[in-house]
Amino acid sequence: MLVQLAIRDIVLIERLDLELGSGLTVLTGETGAGKSILLDAFSLALGARGDGSLVRHGQSQGQVTAVFDTPADHPVRTVLQDHELDADGDLILRRVQAADGRTRAYVNDAPVSAQALRSIGSALVEIHGQHDDRALVEPAVHRALLDAFGRLEAQVETVQAAYRAWRAVEADLAAEQARLEKARSEADYLRHAHAELSQLAPQISEETELANQRAAMMAVEKVAGDLREAHEAVAGEAAPGPALGAVLRRLERRASQAPHLIVPAARALNEALAAIDVAQVALDQALRQADFDPRELDRIEERLFALRGASRKHSVPVAELPALAQRFADELAALDAGEAQLAKLAADVAARRAAYEAAAEGLTAARRGAAAELDAAVNAELGPLKLERARFLTQIASNPAQPTSGGTDRVEFWVTTNPGTRPGPLTKVASGGELARFMLALKVVLADRGSAPTLVFDEIDTGVGGAVADAIGQRLDRLARRVQVLAVTHAPQVAARAMTHLRIAKEPAGEGERVATSVALLDPESRREEIARMLAGATITKEARAAARRLIEGV
Repeated sequence: MLVQLAIRDIVLIERLDLELGSGLTVLTGETGAGKSILLDAFSLALGARGDGSLVRHGQSQGQVTAVFDTPADHPVRTVLQDHELDADGDLILRRVQAADGRTRAYVNDAPVSAQALRSIGSALVEIHGQHDDRALVEPAVHRALLDAFGRLEAQVETVQAAYRAWRAVEADLAAEQARLEKARSEADYLRHAHAELSQLAPQISEETELANQRAAMMAVEKVAGDLREAHEAVAGEAAPGPALGAVLRRLERRASQAPHLIVPAARALNEALAAIDVAQVALDQALRQADFDPRELDRIEERLFALRGASRKHSVPVAELPALAQRFADELAALDAGEAQLAKLAADVAARRAAYEAAAEGLTAARRGAAAELDAAVNAELGPLKLERARFLTQIASNPAQPTSGGTDRVEFWVTTNPGTRPGPLTKVASGGELARFMLALKVVLADRGSAPTLVFDEIDTGVGGAVADAIGQRLDRLARRVQVLAVTHAPQVAARAMTHLRIAKEPAGEGERVATSVALLDPESRREEIARMLAGATITKEARAAARRLIEGV
């Protein structure tokens, strides 16, 4: 609840410090005393639109600070965490309004945007009046209020979870469909390319090995002729071996006749013949090694041509062709598997949607039951508020074709103000005063279920008196037993029920004609005098004082 409100230099308020408690607090005073200024200043601290005209004349800036004491489990703590703000202890909202129109906002002394301040303020305070019907306009708010009244939060969370799960799988299905559609458009190319590479069957390092073999064969082809000529010279018809052998044999037969001449020569010839034999063996081996099938060279060259052609076609090095072939195979396999996955996802989407629809139907039924109870509770409050001929109706229109995370229901509060008239939306059918009383009846019914911890009512008793004003006071008193209530009122019947009574007045401030708005906490005697003024007007009579005393004692 709101525990402190400090205002500095806002319009006619120079310096104001209020300490507030639980229960019903009323603010009274003469017309023009500054009650609306006080509410405007409070609204500024809650994130309302700033305006340089709010700054007191002659000052460069004004400031409003509101301090709230909220339990640790209050939803506003989650809002604070969402904005990465300190969520421990008291909650301090501060707004600085400069005379040039600029504003600065702070939460627990940390700077925040006006939008963040507004979201935090709306979780803490609701301000209602004859012309402030924002809480009753949006059907989305109506649905949330109905859910809070029926305590349907758990069912709503179930529907939200089912909706998220359905939409998530639906997104997966759409992504898989898009992927497969693209894959299908390339499927013919993939199959053709995969068949080509499968038939080619490229191997890692194959190009290098084939190129080395081809280079070696081409080199051998160039020297093979020289090897054959050498072999012919050593082992052919004109080879020197036979002639040298015959000469050696003749010399050996005459070796005894002149050994000192023949033996060295014979030895040299023998060595020459041995060398020729060695050369012949080497040349034979070389020729055998150089002997290859020319068709093998053609095969190697054709293979290299095929590999390099595939490399150019697919714009990858030859060494990467095996990996490319595997990739094509994987994509084709994924395409086949994707069709099965698509069917599985489609079945999953259908199952998730069915689960959502079942949860949404259950929520709709629960809402209809809660709506009947809400209508009965609100209608029970209307008679004493001089709306006995009116009826409150909660309209629920379900459209399964337009599912949302909150279900398929559109909830809207309707009323009929006179028998026989057609019901219509609350804000279109009810007048300003009626709207305020309808809203009060709703708030009484929803106080502990769909309400902010602090409610502010701005002159909702305008234009009524007597029994109706007393009925309004009774309901504000009932509300104040569950939430903190601040009421700006002109009705003594309402003021008499307050736990705390504040009087707003316009008083001289310093020299000249300058005035300032002040707020005084009234003691019991001053309170009786103020209620007597509200009863009697400008001249307070003994009868008015007696009536004020009876009014206070009678509540």
